[in-house]
Amino acid sequence: MSKTFYAHILILLATFISGGSFLVSQKLSGVINPISINLLRFLIATVTLIPFIFLKKEYRIKLISTFKRAFIISFFYTSFLIGMFISLEHTSALNTGAIFTLVPLLTALLSIIFFKQKIPKKQYIVYFFGIIGTCIVIFKGDIKLLLSLTLNKGDLFFLISILFISMYSICAKYFYKEDDKLIVLVFMTLFGGCIWMSLALFIFNVPLQWNRISSDNFVSLGYISIAATLITAYLYQKSTVVLGPKKIMAYTYLTPASIAILMFIVTSQVLTYWVIIGILISTFATVLLLIKS
Repeated sequence: MSKTFYAHILILLATFISGGSFLVSQKLSGVINPISINLLRFLIATVTLIPFIFLKKEYRIKLISTFKRAFIISFFYTSFLIGMFISLEHTSALNTGAIFTLVPLLTALLSIIFFKQKIPKKQYIVYFFGIIGTCIVIFKGDIKLLLSLTLNKGDLFFLISILFISMYSICAKYFYKEDDKLIVLVFMTLFGGCIWMSLALFIFNVPLQWNRISSDNFVSLGYISIAATLITAYLYQKSTVVLGPKKIMAYTYLTPASIAILMFIVTSQVLTYWVIIGILISTFATVLLLIKS
């Protein structure tokens, strides 16, 4: 198996793990403030990696040299999460889902600046179809719902927020060095995330309230901390180094599709014809972008 093909498998796996986090997060929604729960997930992910990092000298000696770059990477990741939560206070999940479809195109445009990559004119059409296919899945083929979409201040804030997630992908490639230990870079990125989330907690005066998390929520918390944070951070970093941010973010079009498929498997929610059509269109657009990029 080639390194490139293996990287595609890893990012596809990460996409479905992230999709699962949307379902699991619903069980934690409303329990405590989202910034507090994200600080906790970063802490759990970081603490889980500590034994693997500090027991090996080759990892320990890389911590200081890696920190500055990882701190910048984590800034963009956590800024997106914070921006998303603030946006959701003023807009709907449907609006943010529709706006998020702009991420692959935005990342491609940023790749022109940072990596001197060019975008063929025909590729813009593929991005357009990717946006259309993903929106069909998000709005479940309800044209009236799509046409009723109106922008508000929350949407404008989220437009700024998606710049951070695009920059996160750019930085994951830009700041990586050949002699880096990948697991150390991931660890320091998560550690940086703890710092940035702690600052956000202080700035927005958010109480921890971790005592509100019951034993019934432990499995969900474990999933978003270990699977959706630690494992996906590792998979995204490893795949980005090989494929580059442009291809990595093309998989964003498959996120709503992965959620729909997981809901069908886990909760037996029926996939409508429109949703299936949207999944096929977004998948086709993703494949074209991966081939042409």
